[in-house]
Parts: sequence; structure tokens; C-alpha cells
Amino acid sequence: MSYERSVSADGHELSPETVWHIQMPEIRFGRDSVEELGFQLGDLGVPEDAHGLVVTDETLVELGHADRVVDTLTDAGFAVDVYDESQREPSVSDVEDCVGFVRDEKGEEGYDFYVGLGGGSCMDTAKIARTIVANGGEPLDYVAEPTGEGEPVTNSGPPLVLMPTTAGTGAEISPVAILSVEEKNIKEGISSNHVRADAAVIDPTFTTTLPPELTAKTAMDALGHAIEGYTTHEYDSLMRATDPAERPVYAGRTPLTEMFSEKAIDLLSNNVRTAVHNGDDLEARENMLQGALFGAIAGLTAGASLCHAMAYPVGNRYHTKHGETIAVLTPASTIDYNSASDPARFADLAEMFDVDTTGMTNREAADALKEQYIQLQKDLNVLPSGLNELAGVTEDDVDWLAKQTVETQKRLLRTNPRPVTEEDVREILLDALHNWD
Repeated sequence: MSYERSVSADGHELSPETVWHIQMPEIRFGRDSVEELGFQLGDLGVPEDAHGLVVTDETLVELGHADRVVDTLTDAGFAVDVYDESQREPSVSDVEDCVGFVRDEKGEEGYDFYVGLGGGSCMDTAKIARTIVANGGEPLDYVAEPTGEGEPVTNSGPPLVLMPTTAGTGAEISPVAILSVEEKNIKEGISSNHVRADAAVIDPTFTTTLPPELTAKTAMDALGHAIEGYTTHEYDSLMRATDPAERPVYAGRTPLTEMFSEKAIDLLSNNVRTAVHNGDDLEARENMLQGALFGAIAGLTAGASLCHAMAYPVGNRYHTKHGETIAVLTPASTIDYNSASDPARFADLAEMFDVDTTGMTNREAADALKEQYIQLQKDLNVLPSGLNELAGVTEDDVDWLAKQTVETQKRLLRTNPRPVTEEDVREILLDALHNWD
């Protein structure tokens, strides 16, 4: 037991975790699986005359995806309303608007079931709306202190089914829902297994309309989950929960999450170029969506770590898309900084990315991995070359970003395989300003 590798408590307080736990929604995957949505709801105990809400956005209504879902539900005998005002990177006020819609239409009891259709923002809006209606109060009541009140979520609420239209965020299986707290210029999460959806219906035919730029950006988020999940702390290098109910939802890597990480990296790295450059290739789209699912099972169980922790302050301050923020930060953070925690593991990761590591030391292999990852981004031809191109970030901006990362993202830094100081984050940000010329 390597206590010095844990950042969760002082040495004398540590007792190693001995139990790992995984909890998943029911997962229904495949082309035209939307047609089984009614069956899925029935399997969750929803009666045929139930009244549900589809939470989505205007773009997916315009593309006809929302109609496909509504038609499937009405054919199954359900009454359905649609909330189509979900916003990208939703703020507290954005999710309160959805909660208000539910309460105006159905009162304090809310709907009999919920369906979240879209990218991570739509799905997180659906997750938070169900949570608040079922538990009462306001979103910040359930955000951790000091930003929120830190109240526990005790009630899951009526059945929730999530349907992703992008291959990346992992929100369909995640126990966390992210929202922006505008007055503090930060992002926070409501984290609980009660926030997790009851089921995910994952249909690749919903992703063929995703444009190349968004395909690439969401794919980088999915790869981030897989890489971070593979390289984060082992579960038994973290502190044991005093009560099983208090075990964090990001609880360290296990043999199961490692298996999913490896398959996710294979599927994503070998299909993302095709999906970006030929979006109608349904086989590539299916492989991407499956890879994103596997990456989420790995990274959002083992724990997203330093890169995601840094991405939230960047995204909130500059309103960047989450996937492209992960893309520009991964080389300097997850790969470069964290590789010192376990060089052999990063050498294995290099081989997963098809680096020929023959004759290389582990450190050299990790360096080659960084270059290979950057080359992948170059090949996609739609991603920014660093923080500077992404959002005009300069050296003058990194002190604030570093401070925000360390002070507001302890939930994610807990599982990072290397301890992180504010100065460490500052140096990583400087490195990430320009990944290539």
C-alpha cells in the first residue's frame, strides 16, 4: 500500500480502501434502439398512460431527432411534453428554468418520467431537473460547500432515460451533473448515485448529423475519460470511506475500469478520423459511440482527474466547449505531468496509441505518446493548437486559472495520481498555451 501516492488525507489519517463498487444504468445500445424506448420505460415500471417530459434543445428539434423520440413514446401510449430550451454549458439559472417549466406544467410532483436527448448539456439539465423536483429546493442546495449548501441527494425521483446525440460526454451513465455558477465564474457538480439515470438508450443513428468540429471535440472528451481512467489512482491507494454511503462516486481505477479504458482507447483512436472526415460512416459512428460509453464507464467510475479539473475554470471563464478544452489540456496535464507517477503505465498507454516503443525507455515512450496524441489532433484539422488559439489565453491569465483549479476542484484532484500544487498547475497551463505551432 503506497500511502504517499494518495492525496486524499494526511498520512496518519489514511486507511486503505478495500472495496470497489460500480453502479450503471440499464444500457440499451444499437442502431435504431430508439424504437425500444417505450419497452425500456415499461421495463422501468412506467405505466402505459404515464405523462413524461423530453428535455432537449432547439437544434435537435429542428433536425427532427426530438420528433423521432416523441413519436416513439406516443406510439407506446405515453403522453409527452417537450422542453427544448436546454443551453450549452447550463448555468444555475438555465436549469432553474427547466425546473420551473416542470413545476408550472405538473406541480410539485413533476412528470411520471423524463427523457434527456442531446449532448451532455441537455442530459445534465434533465438530470438536475429531475433531482430538484424529486428532492425540493434549488440546485445550489445540492452543490458541495462552500459554493453550495452540500445537502445530500436522497431521492432519485421518477425514471430517467438518457439518449446521447454525441460520442463524448458520458453524461448518460455519469453520477454527476455539471452546471455553471455564473456569479462565482466557476463550474460545479451535483454528485450522487441518485443523480444517475435509470437507463441509457444509445442509438448511433442520432449522431450522423453531428458536424465534424463537434464530432472531434466530443471525441476528445471521451478519450480524456479513457486516458484519465486508465492512469488515475488505484482504488486501494485511496482512503477508505467510514460509511459505504459516503464512498465517493469517483473512487479510483479497478481491473474492470482498466478493461473498459483499453477498449475505449482502441475504438476511439481508430475511428475518430473517419467519423470526423466522413460523418455518414455509420460503422465509425457506432464505434465512436461505443468507445465513448466504455470511456465513460472507465473514467467516470475511476475518476476524471487533473485535466478535467483544469478544464472547468477555463471553460467557465472563456465559455469554451468542454471537449476542445480537454483536447488542448491533455498533452501537458494527463500525459506529461502525470506520466511521472507511473512511467511504465504510460508506456503501455503509448502502445495502445500505436506508438512503436521498441528500444525506448518508459519516459521516452511517454514523450512519444504526447507527440502521437498531438498528431491525432492535427489530423482532425478542426481543433485548436493550444489555450492561446482556443480562447486567447496568455501568460498573464494562468495565475487565476491555476488558483481556481486548486481551490475549486478538489473533488477531481483527489484521484489524480500525482499531488498537485498551484505552481504545478501554473506550469502545466504555460505548457498548454501552444501544443504546436
